[in-house]
Amino acid sequence: MDRRKFMAGCLGLPLLSQVGGARAQAGLSKVIFPFAAGAGGDTLCRLIAQEIAPVLQRTIVVENRTGGDGLIGIKAVKGASPDGSMVLVTTGPTMYLLPMVETAPSFDTAKDFMPVSLLARFEFAVVIGPGIDASDFKGFVAWLKAHPDKTSFGVPSNGTIPHFMGSKLEKDLGIPLTRVPYRGSAPILNDIIGGHISFGITTLADALPQHRAKGVTIIAVSSPERSPFAPEVPTLKQSGIDLVADAWYGMWLPAGSPPEFASKLGAAASAALARPEVSEKLTAIGLIPVGSTADGLSKELAANTAFWQPIVKATGYKIEN
Repeated sequence: MDRRKFMAGCLGLPLLSQVGGARAQAGLSKVIFPFAAGAGGDTLCRLIAQEIAPVLQRTIVVENRTGGDGLIGIKAVKGASPDGSMVLVTTGPTMYLLPMVETAPSFDTAKDFMPVSLLARFEFAVVIGPGIDASDFKGFVAWLKAHPDKTSFGVPSNGTIPHFMGSKLEKDLGIPLTRVPYRGSAPILNDIIGGHISFGITTLADALPQHRAKGVTIIAVSSPERSPFAPEVPTLKQSGIDLVADAWYGMWLPAGSPPEFASKLGAAASAALARPEVSEKLTAIGLIPVGSTADGLSKELAANTAFWQPIVKATGYKIEN
């Protein structure tokens, strides 16, 4: 499989850092983000960087080490000295899906990295177009069963959360579905509006403008509760599908880093995310600020890994490396 088509349900993001621990007393710190700058993740990083730099009294430099669906940046931090000079910020799915789909995993998240904090969540949406005679998820399922030749759906890329959400829906609904990979959400929404595909699974933030303009209809969201960005839309669980699939940004250090430094860094990031002025800017772009302890991040990662592993395994999907 083409590596460049792997990560998409994951937004880009450069972030913060600054560190000061037992083995990092002064100077420069780099935050490695393994994707290009832009979109909501970039805003997230810059906002946090601005807030925590004076708190940690450090110079913060963000580096976008792109390539390999995130592996270039992840490997850079994996091999870095555990002295606080490098911090990894990336999406949760990057850290738990890549080891599942690589034929020979390049890293072990638990062994190669030290957790710091959750940063923010984002959600996915099931989207239909104006040509579909349905107003909710259950009605759409009935429509699919009545039109077995029109079951194609779009995902931002293969090997992503939307990809595996589609696999889960296919199994639970008992309806053969045809997955169509795209390069991002915009062409999916265009083809839904044009009637070229019946539905799509995209980030909620990407689908909201067209939903509000009545170009498409969001019939379900993947979060555990109704989204604050579209409170009128039921969750998949409320629609009878046992599936929760939100995604998130997290922060890690190389394994062996000073625990006291990880705690200080995580506390500074969480405090920044709790500030109203930061929270308002993030919610305006479809991100839900979180912040957590290192233990909170580890539990989130473990829960996501346990949930998605059997689903991913059942698909047989692999990236050759």
